Amino acid sequence: MEQTPAPAPFDQRLAARLASLRLERGWTLETLAEHSGISRATLSRLERGETSPTAALLGRLCTAYERPMSRLLAEVEADPQQFIPRASQPVWTDPETGFHRRGISPPATGYMTEMVEGTLPPGAVIAYQAPPVAGLEHHLWMLSGRLDLTLDGTRHALSAGDMLRYRLTGGSRFHCPGPDAAHYVIAITRP
Repeated sequence: MEQTPAPAPFDQRLAARLASLRLERGWTLETLAEHSGISRATLSRLERGETSPTAALLGRLCTAYERPMSRLLAEVEADPQQFIPRASQPVWTDPETGFHRRGISPPATGYMTEMVEGTLPPGAVIAYQAPPVAGLEHHLWMLSGRLDLTLDGTRHALSAGDMLRYRLTGGSRFHCPGPDAAHYVIAITRP
C-alpha cells in the first residue's frame, strides 16, 4: 500500500491558514464553496492539507477572502524578518502548471507593497477570473523569456526588459508562449 507523503511544513501552515480564514468569517464549507466556486469536497481536502492548491484555486480563494495571494502566502511564512537571503526566501510551486513563486519581500504587517518573483514554464497558462482585491497596483518587470498577459481582454506581449504597470480591475491571464520560461518580478501594492 503506497503512502501519501506528509505535507511540507509550509503546506501544513497554508492549509491551517485557509481553514482559519473561513472560520474567522463564520463561513461553512458550503458558504465558501458558493463564494469561491470551488467544490466543498476540494475545500475540505485543501483545509486538511490532503492536497496542495493550484494557483487557480488559490486565486479563487484569495478573491473570496479579498486579499492578494502574496499576502496570503506571506501570512503562512515562518519567522518574519527584515532581511531574507535568497536561499531562505519561500518558494511555492503550482502542482498543476509548474509555476514557481518566490516571495522576495520579507513578510510584514503594515507595508502596502510586496515583491514576488515568478517563473512560468513554456506553454503554461494561469487565469484568474477576478482580482483578489479590486484596484491592486502591479508593476511587472520581465527578466527573461516571453509572457502574454491579458488584462480585461487586452493582450500585452512582454519580452526581457519590458515593464508593464497596471491596476487589476477584472480577469487576468498569464501565458508563456515559450520557447523559454517567462521569468519576471511583480511589485504589488494594495489600494
